[in-house]
Amino acid sequence: MKLAILSRNSKLYSTRRLVEASRDQGHSVRVLDPLRCYMRIASDGFSMRYKGKPISGYQAVIPRIGASITRYGSAVLRQFELMGTLTPNSSDAVLRARDKLRCHQLLAAERIGLPTTVFGDNPDDTHDLLSMLGAPPHVIKLNEGTQGAGVMLTEKPSASQGVIEALRGLYANFLVQEFIEEARGADLRCFVVGGRVVAAMKRQAPKGDFRSNLHRGGTAKGVSASAAEEDVAIRAARVLGLGIAGVDLIRSKRGPLVLEVNASPGLEGIEEASGVDVAGEIVTYLAERVRRKAAKRAAAR
Repeated sequence: MKLAILSRNSKLYSTRRLVEASRDQGHSVRVLDPLRCYMRIASDGFSMRYKGKPISGYQAVIPRIGASITRYGSAVLRQFELMGTLTPNSSDAVLRARDKLRCHQLLAAERIGLPTTVFGDNPDDTHDLLSMLGAPPHVIKLNEGTQGAGVMLTEKPSASQGVIEALRGLYANFLVQEFIEEARGADLRCFVVGGRVVAAMKRQAPKGDFRSNLHRGGTAKGVSASAAEEDVAIRAARVLGLGIAGVDLIRSKRGPLVLEVNASPGLEGIEEASGVDVAGEIVTYLAERVRRKAAKRAAAR
């Protein structure tokens, strides 16, 4: 398999592990900075170049697109798709996952559990908006924040009102959610590859914080997800169209609830905590998809 990895930094742990796993399995692999890919779009076909040379012949591409380059990175990924390259996560799926509001709407439409969420635009509606959610504490999240950035906990109605007014003054898009107190600052990351959970870890927030993100000082340990938790994680990835996803769940009195679905989940924390070769699982899954596509094409001749 000839594989491309879209990543801005080839030295990042996740990118390095994917390269190592690909080479260990005998595949050809190259890391491409998506911001150095440029495209020709015409009715006679699609093409792309990288640092002055044509991009061609790649059978598969793994997107590692950060939030800061979502728009351009997804356009590059879409160009790969239009050129016939397989990807575990399509450009549209990445965009669905990156937009928290859209993601929650799609999950709720499939009756997948999630914290009750409210969203509004007009300041005149703030009081009534919060009444739809219920009494605080409230969790306020930027719509496109990552790694715990832009996530705030407010414990009084006046605090919720003040944060909302401040964010609106900055023209920020955000959601307000119920706070699941019984989770006690812990969540569960299920790593989904090809419709199955290949690894899971429980993350615990540091003392004095409610965010369990490892980048925020949280700790992690490998665990076995329950059948119900695996089912929710797999369904969430499927609804968004993701072949690879990090699904963050919270354990509540009413069962597992989806906090977030990440289309470019990091590998370092999950591999260290679980001991699972997640990068190898990803490459194996993608190589099998490439093999099936080639076999189908050969049979159609």
